Amino acid sequence: MPQSVTDKALQSLTEWWSDMGVDVADPMPGTRQAPGAARVTPPMAAPAAPAAPAPAPTGTTPSRRRPGRPRPLEDWIEDARRLSAAATDMASLKTAIEGFEGSPLKSLCEKTVVCDGVVGAPVMVIGEGPGAEEDRQGLPFVGPAGQLLDKMLGAIGLDRTTNVFITNVNYWRPPGNLNPDPDELAVCRPFLDRMVDLGAPKLILAMGGVAAKSLLDTRTGIMRLRGQEAVFQTPAGTTAPLIPLFHPAYLLRRPQDKSRSWRDLLLARARLDALGVAT
Repeated sequence: MPQSVTDKALQSLTEWWSDMGVDVADPMPGTRQAPGAARVTPPMAAPAAPAAPAPAPTGTTPSRRRPGRPRPLEDWIEDARRLSAAATDMASLKTAIEGFEGSPLKSLCEKTVVCDGVVGAPVMVIGEGPGAEEDRQGLPFVGPAGQLLDKMLGAIGLDRTTNVFITNVNYWRPPGNLNPDPDELAVCRPFLDRMVDLGAPKLILAMGGVAAKSLLDTRTGIMRLRGQEAVFQTPAGTTAPLIPLFHPAYLLRRPQDKSRSWRDLLLARARLDALGVAT
C-alpha cells in the first residue's frame, strides 16, 4: 500500500477510535484530530358552548401511505426490469432510474439519489435510502451518517474517490426518513440488480438492516446477520460475497456498538485481502 494511502487509512482509523472514546496519540504529526380574586358567576349565565375542534396541523404527512400509482405495481416492476436490462453502462442505468416514475415517493422528493463513487470499484456499499441532506444534494451518504461512513471505510483503506461505489436499495427519500415500504423496494430492485451486474464488485457491504434484509431476502435482523458473510446473486447470475454492517446512522445513535462494527470492518478487510484486492 503506498505511503500516502497508509497515512490516510491510519488517520481515518485514529478518528474512528476517537469517536469510540479511545484516547490515542496522534500517529501523524502535523495533522489535526477530528469536537387571587374570587370569580362571580352571573345568576342566569348561559351554558358554555362546546369548544371547537382544533384545526389539523399543516405541513405534515397524516399517513405513511402516499397516493397510489395510476398503474398496478406489477406493471411498474416490469417496466423497471425492461429499462434496467436495456442499460449498457452505469451512466445509461442512472439516466433510466432518474426518468422512472414507478415509485410513489418520487413526487415528494427534490432529487433522485442514485450513486456516488467509482464505477467498477472492487467494493460496493449499499445503504437503505436517502435522508434529508442526500435528497438536497442528490448523492448518497453525504449527511452526518455519510461522514461517519467515510471514516469507517478509511479505517480499512477504502475511499469513495478511489475504490468504492455507493448506492442504495431505494432511490427516493420516504417522508420523515421512515423505512421504505416493500413495494417501494420492489420497483427499485431490478435497477439495483443491474447495477451489480454492470459494476461486478468483488465485495458488497450492506449498511443496516433494511439493506441487508432486502438484498438477502430474509426477515432476520441485522443483529443476527452482522459478523458473518453471505452471498448475493442477481437474476443474471452475477455473484459477490456480502457482509452486513450496522448503518452509520444507527452508530450515531448507539456509539457503544462501534466496537462490534469495527470487528465487522476487520472481517471486510480480511475478505478483501483474501480476494487479492489491493487498496
